[in-house]
Amino acid sequence: MVFSYGRVFTAACALVGSAAAVNTLEVSGKDFVDSVTGDRFQIIGVDYQPGGPLSQPSACLRDAALMQRLGVNTIRVYNLEPSLDHNECASIFEAAGIYMILDVNSPFSTGSLNRAEPWTTYTAGYYEQVFGVIEAFKNFDNVLGFFAGNEVINQQATYSAPAYVRAVIRDMKQYISNNVNRTIPVGYSAADIRNILMDTAVYFECDLKNSTESRADFFGLNSYSWCGDATYTSSGYNVLTEDFSNATLPVFFSEYGCNDVTPRTFTEVQALYGEDMTQAFSGGLVYEWTEESNEYGLVQVNDNGTITTLIDFDNLQKQFNKLDMSRIESSNKTQTSIDPPTCAADLITSSSFYNSWDLPAAPSKVSTYIKSGLPNANTGSFVSVSSTSIPVTVYDYTGKEITGISYKVLSDGESAGPGGNSSSTSSSSSTSGTSSSTSNPASMNSAPVALGGLASFFMLLASLV
Repeated sequence: MVFSYGRVFTAACALVGSAAAVNTLEVSGKDFVDSVTGDRFQIIGVDYQPGGPLSQPSACLRDAALMQRLGVNTIRVYNLEPSLDHNECASIFEAAGIYMILDVNSPFSTGSLNRAEPWTTYTAGYYEQVFGVIEAFKNFDNVLGFFAGNEVINQQATYSAPAYVRAVIRDMKQYISNNVNRTIPVGYSAADIRNILMDTAVYFECDLKNSTESRADFFGLNSYSWCGDATYTSSGYNVLTEDFSNATLPVFFSEYGCNDVTPRTFTEVQALYGEDMTQAFSGGLVYEWTEESNEYGLVQVNDNGTITTLIDFDNLQKQFNKLDMSRIESSNKTQTSIDPPTCAADLITSSSFYNSWDLPAAPSKVSTYIKSGLPNANTGSFVSVSSTSIPVTVYDYTGKEITGISYKVLSDGESAGPGGNSSSTSSSSSTSGTSSSTSNPASMNSAPVALGGLASFFMLLASLV
């Protein structure tokens, strides 16, 4: 593809228009609800794990437009680096009407808890990562919540690991209370390990009278039990629905989409958003957006900067378009007026699961951060966004070019969802070349509008003001 300065300008102009804001979401009983309308919110989302997450505006613009076409309203983002500039990307997704659930942990040094010895990593250095992520995103209304941990508790975890994760939830909620101008929910994402799953859920769900801040606001479940042509019963979804039917906080699938059988047809979508499961669950996020070596991707980024929507993308879009959003979003007062159980040892059923809520005290330096804020934080803020065509060529899985895809700035208070962005497919065949995983941030450098060029453009604009 020939480099075009016109395309660079078009993409850059996407970030100099008027901003639009979604309504913030709140937790009410076992539902997420719109803070303005009171409507119930169901997560229809994807797990978003590109290289350099939320720090490459051209990639975010491209992906947000494609996600609008797919019909998602939420992304989950892993492995964030607080020192990077996330303002443009967060604003792009905000204006697109797409909410974000953000993991505060990362694979970098001191970026996560050691499940085998959590006391060795429960330090001020760790909280510079945790609170740094909060600071980077606290001013964006499309932040639905933060994950305090992901699959920390498993067979390899030490006995007391749950107490450390619950302490992190406590510390994050206290930090948000003191340093953020609104309440942002904090939760945990669990592995689907059935023999400890419900003990894990109740451990974070119950109310601890001397530490109410430590209770999780929501609970995510990474489940891949529905494969191929499974059913509500054969997948075990019926058991999960029964298990979580009496939950007192929002529960959702933080990862789903088994790929043991390919292509994925996503028939579980109709069950997940059906009448039975929506009484227990608040939706879910499909794993994952970009194709990598594990072959879970919905789109493939090619080495010449073009992008291909894979057959899984089309199959998922078809399932989303069948959903009855009016029914799904209707509120249920019985779900918003329930109280959690009080924490007690007899709530835990497994003798191998920690049944004490004696939480570790925050390190002294962390207590100072909680009270006064993280010093020298890279605090994020909005930038303006306007509508534009995406600056890359897109092909479908048959090799035909898709035309007419555009990024749309939604009205204030409007969020994305199924049936959003329309497009057409031309008869020309693909020249997309070979694929490359975006797990390496450098792979984006071959795109027609790379981060460096866009950033330089804004620096030039700034110098002329």
